[in-house]
Amino acid sequence: LRMFSTVAPRTSSRLTGQARTISARPSGLKERLRAIIPEKVAEVKAVRAEHGNKVIHKVTVDQIYAGMRGIKGLVTETSLLDAEEGIRFRGLTIPECQEKLPKVPGTSEPTPEALFWLLLTGEIPTLQQVQDLTAEWNSRAFLPKHVEQVIDSFPTHMHPMSQLSAAVLALQTESVFASRYAEGMPKAEYWDATYEDAMNLIAKVHLIAARIYRNIYHKGEHIPFNPELDYSANYANMLGFGGNAEFADLMRLYLVIHSDHEGGNVSAHTTHLVGSALSDPYLSFSAGMNGLAGPLHGLANQEVLKFLKDLQQELGGKDVTNDELAEHCRQILASGRVIPGYGHAVLRKTDPRYECQREFAVKHLPREGLVKLVHQLYEVVPDVLLKAGKAKNPWPNVDAHSGCLLVHYGLTEENYYTVMFGVSRALGVLSSLVWDRAFGLPLERPKSLTTEWIKNNKNWLE
Repeated sequence: LRMFSTVAPRTSSRLTGQARTISARPSGLKERLRAIIPEKVAEVKAVRAEHGNKVIHKVTVDQIYAGMRGIKGLVTETSLLDAEEGIRFRGLTIPECQEKLPKVPGTSEPTPEALFWLLLTGEIPTLQQVQDLTAEWNSRAFLPKHVEQVIDSFPTHMHPMSQLSAAVLALQTESVFASRYAEGMPKAEYWDATYEDAMNLIAKVHLIAARIYRNIYHKGEHIPFNPELDYSANYANMLGFGGNAEFADLMRLYLVIHSDHEGGNVSAHTTHLVGSALSDPYLSFSAGMNGLAGPLHGLANQEVLKFLKDLQQELGGKDVTNDELAEHCRQILASGRVIPGYGHAVLRKTDPRYECQREFAVKHLPREGLVKLVHQLYEVVPDVLLKAGKAKNPWPNVDAHSGCLLVHYGLTEENYYTVMFGVSRALGVLSSLVWDRAFGLPLERPKSLTTEWIKNNKNWLE
């Protein structure tokens, strides 16, 4: 495997459903995980023995009517969201990940392979370990014929996220967990089977995603998988952007920063919840993707892009001063509309995922068009929102920037953007699912109440 290739020429052919014959030595990731798990299981047992009866959080009536916002009720080891610092992947901020995680030689962004190793083990991998993981994923990167046929049978007007969810369900025939569970697999091996499914699903989901894209937008003219490329460059190439090294690097950044965001967001929590029933990773991930498809979750970047295009038109396509843009934003708020891409349920500062995309744009893109508008909005919108009292957090989030980057490089099909988000989110939710089974976490079953019970309750905890 030549790991120094970052882009490939564009070619067209029909992918076959045959298994690849690429030989790849095991990456060593499972062996490292096997060594770590007993230590972490013992650590959790010790924590529960010492702190098991301590109160972490008191729940208010408002919180249970408000989407359980802010309730501390889950354990997710892979990432933690801080209101001031943003997301930390196994303790590392996004800038720290960009600095410390290995990169494909000659590129500037960390790879999903490196991040996945970090999420699973809590350790920064070596370049060799990352290259071996790429090779292992590439050896698993093929679709059964029936999955290709299912995807190809979808009408082109079927939403890409519906196609993604259905295709993952079709792939469930390959589940190692389901097969071994039916054979009476011991509980101690649940994590092992979940790991195998996670590795296979991640290795295949970008194939599914690329096939959906080429079917809908390029008349089913598919671009073959290239075993000489890393994960992100392969995805970019199969979409049709082979030969563009910058776009491949954008894919690395995009897939890393969208991968994980604690366990309470809809896609992560759904995957965890369904998995707690011992539904295999294919069933669990498909359910998580159905949550990601919602307008309040993964579709947000589409709404931002639509807003930007509409705003550009309202401004007559010409440059305006910051004062003029601020006045227009005030008029938008006064009309009852919102400015999407600003504010976050947890964060109280600029989302680091926005900042790293902004840095990418400053480095690679000319300050013009939608990119210029996005950066100018950053200069005026927070002050407008603060003075209007419209947001506890007036700062931009990840969705405020991602769309305009994709448009710049020619990926303009907005309905597809959430599929890319889903490919990225597989890294986080599936690594968490492995740890759910390693810890032996039980079926999740919180207690629900009725309004009548709340009205008549006499035993409030003060």
